[in-house]
Amino acid sequence: MKKYNIQITEYLQRIITVEAESEEDAIAMVESEYDLAHIVLDYSDFTGKDIEIYPDFTTTSYKNKL
Repeated sequence: MKKYNIQITEYLQRIITVEAESEEDAIAMVESEYDLAHIVLDYSDFTGKDIEIYPDFTTTSYKNKL
């Protein structure tokens, strides 16, 4: 049997409402809160997933060397 590397990517999304002087300030405020882990996305923020083949050529290379 062949081995396959499968990549799973999950998407999490949340809308945060803030008051700020500008769009740039609003983004900076939310980014800072996120970086400090004051905003943590979890399973309730799940919006979708992708499952696809992950092209990892090292698996084939190692197999050929064994």
